[in-house]
Amino acid sequence: MSSPSFSDIRIAVVIPCYRVTQHILQVIERIGPEVAEIFVVDDACPDHSGQFVLDHPHDARVTVLFNPENRGVGGAVMRGYREAHAKGYDCVVKIDGDGQMDPGLLPAFVAPILSGDADYTKGNRFYNPEDVRAMPSLRLFGNAVLSFMNKASSGYWSTFDPTNGYTAISGEVIGHLPLQKISERYFFETDMLFRLGTIGAVVCDIPMKAVYADEVSGLHINKILGPFLRGHARNFCKRIIYSYYLRDFSAASIELVLGLPLLLWGAGFGAYAWWESIRAGVPATSGTVMLSALPIITGTQLLLSFLQFDVASQPTTALHPRLQRKRPTPPEGTPSAPAPLP
Repeated sequence: MSSPSFSDIRIAVVIPCYRVTQHILQVIERIGPEVAEIFVVDDACPDHSGQFVLDHPHDARVTVLFNPENRGVGGAVMRGYREAHAKGYDCVVKIDGDGQMDPGLLPAFVAPILSGDADYTKGNRFYNPEDVRAMPSLRLFGNAVLSFMNKASSGYWSTFDPTNGYTAISGEVIGHLPLQKISERYFFETDMLFRLGTIGAVVCDIPMKAVYADEVSGLHINKILGPFLRGHARNFCKRIIYSYYLRDFSAASIELVLGLPLLLWGAGFGAYAWWESIRAGVPATSGTVMLSALPIITGTQLLLSFLQFDVASQPTTALHPRLQRKRPTPPEGTPSAPAPLP
């Protein structure tokens, strides 16, 4: 059976808006005819981005939604997801309204979902070495640290650039996510990956170029470091408990529960024995050294084996083709099939 084409599915775009009046109209203009509806979500924007779009009507596909209070980028996207899912869209693409993301890449983000190879796609600005060299060093270092924390907390070890907001998701998968539990602020993109991991969705990175124009970023490392560390630690603990002790119990579960205590005990006992040896001026015996070294070596090997199992166990078969399709009938006046790609 051949894969469906763009003319066979209905695609929606969600654009969260907060102080983007300088760019939002250009972003909408660049969205191709394969998209059936564009949800512009005004997140209590002080510049009234939503009303600005309504005052400059030029695209019949645009539907403007207003959040009564600021919910953050995650809250705005969740509002758009709910609307798109209620109208039965097959795929929902999220694009920022500040002009940093090229709407022309949308087919590349949708294609893996269309072919049944992925449930969720996200941009990766670090794929091309030339683009990486052009990035500020601080941004590069910060993203590398955040990516490693996200790998551990979500279980998606092959993904990178977790804070990238250019994403696409299967409409079927939206209906199986606990949208009310997903973080609504800057932790949204990384928390989304954690939630996708809990249902076994397949995530795929899409190479893209970074565009830095005259937009003003509200993401400051001193503001997000604490919340991100807490969020990743919480999600990591949840994932390990869910995956290895509640939903399943495997050899990796035993490796973790044995390896970690052995490593900690060996390191703690070794530090205590070393301190006592220095204080007393007497070299530690070979037996004391072995009582410290053997648990450390054994614990390290067990944890490395657990890590290898964890990396190999990330989802590889897309979820949405196996889900039962329960779509409501689109309301009267809802755009139907999109126009084919030029």
